Amino acid sequence: MHTNDPDVIDRLLRAPGRWAVVGLSQNTSRAAYGVAAYLQQLGHEIVPVHPSGATVHGAPGYATLDQVPGDLDVVDVFVNAGLAGGVVDEAIARGARAVWLQLDVVDEAAAARARDAGLDVVMDTCPAIEGRARGL
Repeated sequence: MHTNDPDVIDRLLRAPGRWAVVGLSQNTSRAAYGVAAYLQQLGHEIVPVHPSGATVHGAPGYATLDQVPGDLDVVDVFVNAGLAGGVVDEAIARGARAVWLQLDVVDEAAAARARDAGLDVVMDTCPAIEGRARGL
């Protein structure tokens, strides 16, 4: 069973990085929209990944994770838990350094695959909640 490492959470939130936010659209009522803005406030670069490929918070979007150019530090997974494993597998294939499965997104097998591939894994929590709890 996966347990989140507080040191990993701190490092991911504090060290500026490039975060692909999978499931981020222009829908302002969705949690991904507010969390992505928060990540930008912390100094992270966000990359929206959504079938619409829309620009969000001034960041150009992509329809799929494999279309995103360049390196990714974190793949932030805002999709249904039943789809999360596929996103994690794409993150592994892309060489991402970490995956962050959002609050209520739990896939133990996918988390294990990511850890086995050398990625940091955070699961079933939110960067905004974790960051604010740390005074960020």
